[in-house]
Amino acid sequence: MKRALALATVVMLIATPAVASAQSFWAQLGAVKGPVQPIKFPHDIHAGKLGMDCLYCHYGAEKSPLANIPAVSICMGCHKIAVADRPEVQKLAQYWDSGKSIPWVPVYMLPSHVKFNHKRHVRAGITCQECHGPVEKMAVVYQYPSLKMGWCITCHRERQNRADSQNPTIMDCLTCHH
Repeated sequence: MKRALALATVVMLIATPAVASAQSFWAQLGAVKGPVQPIKFPHDIHAGKLGMDCLYCHYGAEKSPLANIPAVSICMGCHKIAVADRPEVQKLAQYWDSGKSIPWVPVYMLPSHVKFNHKRHVRAGITCQECHGPVEKMAVVYQYPSLKMGWCITCHRERQNRADSQNPTIMDCLTCHH
């Protein structure tokens, strides 16, 4: 029994980073286009065709470190009436009627030692697309940048080197690692 437990532990310790690495590798090559969500939410329709501001649904982005996933009530504010006969909207209504949250699958995940603060970035005038890519053209949202430390540092350096930079701590390690 102890051998089986030890073997299972070793397999998990090897498999988990291998799977994550493989997914990251294929995502960088553009082969993976986001996770399958419980409801197909077309950002290209909402943010693109309809021109909805990201902050309407992700209102936490300008007020807190987290951007928040919108509550079902935000969606139902429009979809009680708008296109209520469509299958994906009917799925949404089932969550609303049952009082349950939608179990969205995370698209962006950072290591636990990284503390990303949406509020700071929004207040600095960084658009959502600078980090999340052309979401308004994505039928399925996927992780657009690599999110590796070098990608973030490149952006921070560019902003620090601008003549109008007012943030002396932008390159301080504690800005992201605290």
